[in-house]
Amino acid sequence: MLLPLVVLLVMIIFLYRRHRLSLILDNLSDRFVLITGCDSGFGKQLARQLDRRGMIVLATCLTQNGAEDLKKEASSRLQTVILDISDTQSVSSVSTWVSGFVGDNGLWGLVNNAGIGMPGAPNEWLTKKDFEGVINVNLLGPIDLTLRLLPLIRKSKGRIVNMSSIVGRVTICGGGYCISKFGVEAFSDSLRRELRPFGLKVSIIEPGYFKTGLNDMQYMKNILKNIWTNLHPEIQYSYGQKYFEHYVSDMEKTFLSLCNTDLTPVTDCIEHALTAVHPKTRYSTGWDAKLFFIPLSYIPTLLSDYLLTQTAPIPAH
Repeated sequence: MLLPLVVLLVMIIFLYRRHRLSLILDNLSDRFVLITGCDSGFGKQLARQLDRRGMIVLATCLTQNGAEDLKKEASSRLQTVILDISDTQSVSSVSTWVSGFVGDNGLWGLVNNAGIGMPGAPNEWLTKKDFEGVINVNLLGPIDLTLRLLPLIRKSKGRIVNMSSIVGRVTICGGGYCISKFGVEAFSDSLRRELRPFGLKVSIIEPGYFKTGLNDMQYMKNILKNIWTNLHPEIQYSYGQKYFEHYVSDMEKTFLSLCNTDLTPVTDCIEHALTAVHPKTRYSTGWDAKLFFIPLSYIPTLLSDYLLTQTAPIPAH
């Protein structure tokens, strides 16, 4: 008798949760959304997607070519502006532009999407500057922009959507990328709790492997080759040429086997976070994220270390 009741309760909870998540806001055409990193990848697709929904999209691009390409594929509602998220002056200028554009309406949504993945390599191969470059773009820049735009978001009781990664739960490589994504998770969690009394909502997007501008294979291989070539001879000797070749080969195999070329699952999650009456706190996207990395983040460290390093190259000395 107890088992059927448990099953019935689980079904009721599932159906209630499904219904709750399906509720969508009205008057989307009156809402302004700022998206960073719209030259390519998630940002560009999301800008087009929200534009088709009738929302007023303010898209930031790093390059003029990126902005012009996006405008060709969108309606006249969509506005673009050049932003270097790592440059405080650029962030300040764009914040002023957004304030003047949205006026008393406030800013409904901020999507901190802009990011870079490289340089990434074994930590000993990198310099402090290598770490700073990634962390400035992926973490400190979005923090800077968010803090400047909070009054506008508070005015509309809007949404903040921060692009993290499944590697914000599990570290898979050296360099600043995983560090920055762990930081995004922490910033988002603290922000969510602080802003809840104001009626604001903060969501985190945690994609698995998706093929975006961040992980162009040839670009990554060229950077790794340059890093290896410029290493101190003692470090090169310690690791060995075979280690380097194995490292690059493993990285290539991973991306070729796991990278999803369809970005829609991620942009759909971001859209839901912006338009749902009850958005989720976290959106983990991709089968690799759900079936491998999330379980990996909960198992004992000894086992997770083994699973992540069983095919790793062995240093020469």
